[in-house]
This record gives sequence, C-alpha cells and structure tokens, in this order.
Amino acid sequence: MIRWLKFNAVGAMGIAVQLAALALFKSGLHMDYLLATAAAVELALLHNFMWHERWTWRDRSAGGRAGRLVRFHLANGLLSIAVNLGLMRILVGRMHWPYLAANVTAIAAGSVINFFLGDLLVFRRGDGQGADRPRERKTCARGRALAG
Repeated sequence: MIRWLKFNAVGAMGIAVQLAALALFKSGLHMDYLLATAAAVELALLHNFMWHERWTWRDRSAGGRAGRLVRFHLANGLLSIAVNLGLMRILVGRMHWPYLAANVTAIAAGSVINFFLGDLLVFRRGDGQGADRPRERKTCARGRALAG
C-alpha cells in the first residue's frame, strides 16, 4: 500500500510536468499536438523514473540503473506513448476535445497498468526483500547504524 501511494505521488508530479510541457510545446512553441504530446510524455517519463528510482522502488536494485531505465522505457514508456498518442488522436483529432483535457484522460487510462509494469518488470526484486519490507540497517565496525 505504501508503494502504491508513493507511485501515485510521483505520478501526480509527473502529470504536472507532462501537462506543463505539453502546454509549452503546443501553445508556446506551436508544435503539432501529437509531437508535443510525445515530447511531453518523454519528459514526464524521465522525471518519473528518477523519482521512482530514488523513492518509490528505492529498495530494489536488480539490473543496474541503466538496465532499469531501458526496462522503464520499454514497459512504461512504450505504453505511455501508445496510450497518449492513440487517445490524443481520437479525442483531439476526431472529437475535438481541448488538448489538455484529452491528455489528462490519456494519462489516467495508462496509470494502473504502468504501476504493475513498474512493480513486476522495471523495479523487480533482486535481493530477496519483499515489496514493502524495510531495508536492513547497515552498521559500521563498532555497531553504530549508518545512514542508508
């Protein structure tokens, strides 16, 4: 349950990053709405990966950071891009929704699947610890607890 709450907190920040970037790219730089969406999703993906790496799944380190970033893009990234572009094409391109409202809908559509992809594929358990078990405290030679 704690991990789910952390995931959603990071997701909320990522939504803000994605919507701000989309507004800048579309309205400020006058990019096509699909290209602006793809760029905004990528920025949000990198933002979310950094926070998930350091907070949500901090207790998991299987495969190294570069491997997790690749898995994150192959799992969460491909899904996010596909869902966002697909729904934006339908909602904005065909149904003429406002692009920010359509993007909020697209983000919501992929969020639950992204949690499970992150939990099972990207930040998988590599050290035998359970999903929400606290990390063991490291001690120095004198038995004092070290930060970590």
